[in-house]
Amino acid sequence: MNLKAGILGATGAVGQTFIRLLDEHPCGWLAGTPMPEGVAGLTVQECAPDAFDGCDFVFSGLDSTVAGQIERAFAAAGVPVISNAKNYRMQGDVPLLVPEINPGHAALIERQSWGDAGGDGAAGTAGDGGFVVTNPNCSTVGLVCALAPLQEAFGVEAVQVVTMQALSGAGYPGVPSLDAVGNALPYIGGEEGKMASEPHKILGTLADGGDVQHMNFPVSAQCNRVAVIDGHLEAVSVRLTSEPSPAEVKEALRSFTPATDGMDLPSAPEQFMRVFEEERFPQPRRHAGLGGGMTTSVGRVRSCPVMGIKMALLSHNTVRGAAGGAILNAELLAKEGRLEPRASRRDVGVS
Repeated sequence: MNLKAGILGATGAVGQTFIRLLDEHPCGWLAGTPMPEGVAGLTVQECAPDAFDGCDFVFSGLDSTVAGQIERAFAAAGVPVISNAKNYRMQGDVPLLVPEINPGHAALIERQSWGDAGGDGAAGTAGDGGFVVTNPNCSTVGLVCALAPLQEAFGVEAVQVVTMQALSGAGYPGVPSLDAVGNALPYIGGEEGKMASEPHKILGTLADGGDVQHMNFPVSAQCNRVAVIDGHLEAVSVRLTSEPSPAEVKEALRSFTPATDGMDLPSAPEQFMRVFEEERFPQPRRHAGLGGGMTTSVGRVRSCPVMGIKMALLSHNTVRGAAGGAILNAELLAKEGRLEPRASRRDVGVS
């Protein structure tokens, strides 16, 4: 099945990563690879549903300051939205998906009804096939990829995490050079709150009534911006229900079976989790691109005198934590038959 995708916010850093991964891009090129020839001549369209009639669905790389109203308008017009923005992540009827961990949460789509695009709630009558699906914050996704195997094997009671987040996570133009070079910034607006809440929904269970029953373990997050281009490194301490040894924790991480196994999703990495024995690893420059940027890396798994277990983890923030994660979500939805060609088409638009 061939589907046509539009991209909202295609001129931004995440939007360009969407296009690079989809081998398309229409605007001034920021990535370290040449602009794909197939998109150099495309026209940037107005960010409105009428301009995207030829699209079966859209990816949203929009900034959160504008994403809410625009994504709602597309969903109300019958256009599925695969969003990287934060606006609807914690809404009860919107899936917050990591396909290897919680693909069953996609069923929340069936509860959505967007109605009037100008409203505040998801009430009314949805357009034919319109919905919103989200992926997590770029710092959350690596954390939950490591927590899911531990929750499954031992149970998680508490988490403490200190992040060292790459500059690309701030978008373009991002952090001013005089703040970034030779420096570290111990504050990223809104980031710690996302890390404290999003894992509870992702790791929660879908109840018979259709609601996600959130986990309730505490997450204490301290988020820092550092002079790294790509790759969020996180120092994580975890208190588990049982008291496994570091060797048992490493085995649980290595042996975890992603829910996507056997689904043949093109963006799913061959190795969901890479566990290093070398004390110096993982490192952003060396390992952020593993699995095409979709593999989460873990190292330095050892005993913690306070929490029980501590480790270092790394994930690629603009691939696994943004565009690549959203593309994997779309592949899951297509596999499940939740994305279908629209009856009316014209040339695909980008905005």
